[in-house]
Amino acid sequence: MNDNTEVKLHFLDYWRVIKLRMGLILLTFFLVMVTAGVYVFFLPREYYSRVTIEIKPDNNKGLDPINMGGMNRADPTFISTQFNILKKTEILYPVIQKLDLVSKLSPAGTPMSESWVARVLERSMNVQEQRNTTLIEVGVYNTSNKLAADIANTIAITYRDKRIDDLKKNVDQTLAEMRDELDKKRDEVKKLFADSAKIRTEESIIDSDPENSNALISLSEKPLVMNEQMVVEKRNLVDQLRNQLSRIEQLQPEELLEALRTLNIDDPTMLKTLPLLQDAQAEEAKLLNSGLGENHMRVRSLRAQRDVYRATLGQQLDSIKRSQKTKFSIEEANLKTLEEKLNELRGKQIDEKTRLTGYVEKKANYLSAKSLLMAIEQRYAAAKFDQVLSTIPVKIWERAEPGLYPEKPKVPVYMLLAALIGIVVGVGLAFFIEYLDTSVKTIEDIEKYLSLTVLAVVPKEIAVLIKQKRDSADAEVYRILKANIEFNQTDREANSYTLVSGGPGEGKSTTLINLAYTYAKSGARVLVVDADLRRPSQHRFFDVDNSVGLADYIQHKAELESIIKPTKLETLSFIPSGKLPQDDAGILNSPRMGSLISQLKMQYDIVFLDSPPILGVSDASMLVSEVDNTIMVVQHRRFPRGMLLRVKQTVTHVGGNLIGVVLNNVDTKQDDSYSYYSNYNDYYSPQRDQKAGDKKTRATAGALPEEGEQY
Repeated sequence: MNDNTEVKLHFLDYWRVIKLRMGLILLTFFLVMVTAGVYVFFLPREYYSRVTIEIKPDNNKGLDPINMGGMNRADPTFISTQFNILKKTEILYPVIQKLDLVSKLSPAGTPMSESWVARVLERSMNVQEQRNTTLIEVGVYNTSNKLAADIANTIAITYRDKRIDDLKKNVDQTLAEMRDELDKKRDEVKKLFADSAKIRTEESIIDSDPENSNALISLSEKPLVMNEQMVVEKRNLVDQLRNQLSRIEQLQPEELLEALRTLNIDDPTMLKTLPLLQDAQAEEAKLLNSGLGENHMRVRSLRAQRDVYRATLGQQLDSIKRSQKTKFSIEEANLKTLEEKLNELRGKQIDEKTRLTGYVEKKANYLSAKSLLMAIEQRYAAAKFDQVLSTIPVKIWERAEPGLYPEKPKVPVYMLLAALIGIVVGVGLAFFIEYLDTSVKTIEDIEKYLSLTVLAVVPKEIAVLIKQKRDSADAEVYRILKANIEFNQTDREANSYTLVSGGPGEGKSTTLINLAYTYAKSGARVLVVDADLRRPSQHRFFDVDNSVGLADYIQHKAELESIIKPTKLETLSFIPSGKLPQDDAGILNSPRMGSLISQLKMQYDIVFLDSPPILGVSDASMLVSEVDNTIMVVQHRRFPRGMLLRVKQTVTHVGGNLIGVVLNNVDTKQDDSYSYYSNYNDYYSPQRDQKAGDKKTRATAGALPEEGEQY
């Protein structure tokens, strides 16, 4: 909760600064806007013309001698490369020469170089790509709409012609290189063919087709392959027999039936006898479980049958083992014979390949060179046929036309930017000045830097109460000041006051007369003494002649009774300053002045002495030392805090009793933090005064007050 309150207060502080410095902000904004307007007004009006062209990569596919297809792959940097080429001097110099831009773009009477004109032309160009297409817009800005269109069109035409010329040159150069390559390849093919024929003759090699890489050369390799396949099959069979024999060696007669099925061995005797053995064993177990004894006839008969079956199975198992061993031995011998034959064939093949290696290598080189030669001849024939001009590298789709309206400067953009800059600079300048301003801005400043109590906050443009025909809202602030003075003075018998300030024009005299008038209206006998002999002002408030006054009394030229003037308020009296002699400016620093103050304190309930500014003038220091209480008047946002601190130190140094500060001339309309000090204005508003007058009229006439009204 506290954090949100602090943030809100900070925002309000910023808003107060903006409201207070609104004049400066508006002035800065106005100056920036005027400057921007003048600047934009004098900027040259530039027209914009653009030409749309389609750019395609160079189609050199027909010149690829081995048809690798490398030229068909998209180059992601192609378009961006063409952007830069369009702005290079190889394109711009011909444009400058064709349109005589040196004379048209150079300042009057000062022809410039082509390089300078090229830089000017480059800065005026705007090259853009239309997304997901090969279209490019080349735009040009110029003060002449026709010249802008001519430059854009000439750039496109020059670029197109340049691409076509470069492509033709590349084609001619490539064709010449291909012809040289063809001659070299033909010589190479002839030489390789002669070398392979020589080896074939010398080694007596029989080649069924010297131009075919798949033709049979001498001995075929088919018998070797077949023998290798037979060895592999025989080796697998021997391994299978070995595994079967190993498993049979570990079998019991009872396990034989299931094992033979797993090993894929079919034996009729086993298949017939093994079930009989199993049935006899089952019948024997059944008889024993039924209660027959071991020596029962049927049990012994079944056991005899079981023994016969088991003996038969054992004999048959031995027979199977002998049969498997014999079969294994035969197949193993066959495998050995096949392996010996395979080794013999391999030896013959190695000898044969050793003799054919040179020929095969020469033949392969010859056939490879011949294949490449045929591919180059085909590409060369195709290139000669169409000269690679089947695709136009640059095509102009939309020619540039003279613009109807200037595109530069963009006045709305400039003015909007100027408005933003003006606001930012104005607000920044306002906060910067606020940062540099060390004057008193808030009550907290006074309490923090001067350690004094603020007795009252006086709004700006306050009226002189004695000149008002009736009680007004302005009187309330002085009633508040009067109450705070009475609460803050420690000596209840003190009745003499002076108001001091650091410099002239802080409203000290106005505050004094209004405070005196407030005391007088409360019934106290009040005397106002204009002790500011150098710049008197109180006589103008009271409309009193200032020819005779305090100065005359101090100089023994007049008596006290003669200088005390009555006012239109019976309880308020006034002593004017009189005429100060030019040769005696320090007459207040006299014993007669001190005795006068003591005498006046005994004659009146309240005595107010108006004094000059305390800094730089000794009169105020003397008055501060003689009166009971001193009140410091500080004008809002005027003098720096250091000066106000010096005022406090001066009062303290001469022995004055400084009871508080009056913050004067506060603009409550601009500074919301003081708005509650002027709430009493609503109470004294014309509508309320009119309402009160109506009630008084009704009361005088004996009418009852309306419902909800009070006297």
